[in-house]
Amino acid sequence: MSLGKNIQYLRKQKKITQEQLAEIMSVSRQTISRWEADDIVPELNKLVALSDMFSCKLDIMVKEDLSTSDKVYSEITVKKVKAFQMARYVMLTPNPENDVNAYMDNWAHRSGLLEFQPDAMRIGWDFPYVPPEMHTRFGIHGYVAAYILPEGFETNYPGVEFANQEEADYAVITICNPFVAVDRIRNGYKKILTFFRSKWIL
Repeated sequence: MSLGKNIQYLRKQKKITQEQLAEIMSVSRQTISRWEADDIVPELNKLVALSDMFSCKLDIMVKEDLSTSDKVYSEITVKKVKAFQMARYVMLTPNPENDVNAYMDNWAHRSGLLEFQPDAMRIGWDFPYVPPEMHTRFGIHGYVAAYILPEGFETNYPGVEFANQEEADYAVITICNPFVAVDRIRNGYKKILTFFRSKWIL
């Protein structure tokens, strides 16, 4: 395990230079270089800041060797999903997945959905339309959470967008340890886009 190599790996995954990381961390470029060479170890507050910026758990960044995770993505398969109706909501925050899931769980309780069907399925996905500066400078991410609405359920309770999803084929990919670094999820999207282009775009 090399903390320096992990910092370098995460920095390159994020596509930022040592100079850019130095500016974000309020240190010199030489300090970043020394971190990555394992000449010095970042102070605890800097480690926490790096963990937050890279969306990588601190213990994973310190203890594991991220650069050896060669088998991160499964083969892509195509699965047909039947049409369904959903109630959805999106949040842009430093911790959007937890925030919007809590919001939707509250909505599901107050709208009567969980009384109507206690095992109603909640789904979620990254909201990709977040300007890079919001992510890099302020740690803002986007996430959408939705409940699939069972047939026969009706409510006038506000606070969500109701949407119909038609039957469609979906590309499916499994990501190993997706929360080690947020870029794993983003790169998964890129792999799916490449898959679509190779299969359906002439």
